[in-house]
Amino acid sequence: MDAADLDYRTRTLSGCIPPLLVTRLLELGHTEEVEFQAGRGEWFCAREWARLLGDQSRRAEALEVLAPYVATRWWPAAQAQAELLESWGRAEEAIILARPYTEVGGLPLEFFARLLARHGRTDEAISRLSAGVEDWFLATALVDIAEGAGRDEDIAALLAARIPDQHRCDSPWCCRGLDPDMAIGLLATIRERQGRIDEAIALLHTRQHITSVNNHDQLADLLARHDRIEELRAYAASEYLGHAARRLAEALEERGDVEGAIAVYRQPGDSPVRECHGAVQLAQLLSWHGRGDEAIEVMRVLVDSPGGAEDWLVDTLCTLYSDHGRARDGLACLDALKDRRDGEEDWDFFRLRLRLMADDGLLDEAIEQARAHPEGDTWYAAWTISDLLAETGRTEEAVAVLERHAPANSGLLAGHLIDLGRIEDAVVLLQQRKNEPDTPTSTGLLSTEPPF
Repeated sequence: MDAADLDYRTRTLSGCIPPLLVTRLLELGHTEEVEFQAGRGEWFCAREWARLLGDQSRRAEALEVLAPYVATRWWPAAQAQAELLESWGRAEEAIILARPYTEVGGLPLEFFARLLARHGRTDEAISRLSAGVEDWFLATALVDIAEGAGRDEDIAALLAARIPDQHRCDSPWCCRGLDPDMAIGLLATIRERQGRIDEAIALLHTRQHITSVNNHDQLADLLARHDRIEELRAYAASEYLGHAARRLAEALEERGDVEGAIAVYRQPGDSPVRECHGAVQLAQLLSWHGRGDEAIEVMRVLVDSPGGAEDWLVDTLCTLYSDHGRARDGLACLDALKDRRDGEEDWDFFRLRLRLMADDGLLDEAIEQARAHPEGDTWYAAWTISDLLAETGRTEEAVAVLERHAPANSGLLAGHLIDLGRIEDAVVLLQQRKNEPDTPTSTGLLSTEPPF
């Protein structure tokens, strides 16, 4: 077993049985196949099989399953074993196992520090992470671990040193590692938990570029948590991405003020990004509260506006038509869009037509039209057609469609083969190897190789 090979296959999900299909095998009772493949270098099988053995108190067997993988000194395997040991109450063994990997820093160090902190060794965890505070994910772990340890001011001083008085980045990529905006956000987290809310708010107002992470705006969340609705309303009026407006609407909805939440989304935004996403969020809110026709109208107005007929917006509109039993109205909408394009309809829009036709009881006609489409013989068309067939119980036909494009759709095809009980065929298909680039083995550092 080779660490570089394990790393490539698991990072790219190439030449291996991916996690979702391991779960499918187990759900359908094929535990012997998972056990067998775990012993043949299939990491995701090994990880899940070891977990199941541990749940059955067969702990020595679980460790035997992971042993060949851990022996390669591949970090994900060591982490999986450490997690099992900790879950069994053997934290000291987990610490001993993980410690050597921390020499490279990165994700192993973050895991190790959090492990130490969970088991009463917070000072050592803070000491180790403080040395790597220039990495944003280590700095984040440091702030998390310091909570309740009486070290907030020490960590705050480290973060403050990362916020220069004069320099401000002129782009999000200016400063590598822990950039000033992220340092401000982490320092604000400390000030908030110290009860210094005004100071935290003032800090967050000084950010230059990164105001939202994972579609959440830290300042908006802070204002909502502390019921400072009017300040949140003022901030939402100027925040470009619309994340603050969404948090304001959510806060009002949580209070039972649905009309107030709707009014937030109906207010005109200063940016096309906010207007577009705000319309989608308004439609979702209306739909959740049983006002489907209004939701559809909101999206129809957006789609009919200049530049509004983007595929994801039309997809949202068609989903609303489908969810509210108005498939034929959805088809009429697509007809109108097709007319606007001089009778042309590329696959991104045609696939929406297929879904609505299936909802309207026209599955066979939909498949016939799909096959006649100019893009009907592509791998992505096969994906859509096979989904329609499988959802109506015609799995054999779905397999036949996908087999013509097996290299591109191997994961989906293998899933259908598993459903049909053709386990050996599915495994052979998944384990076919593609040409592999020469890439370094993961050591637990954040990868710079695709896929990220």
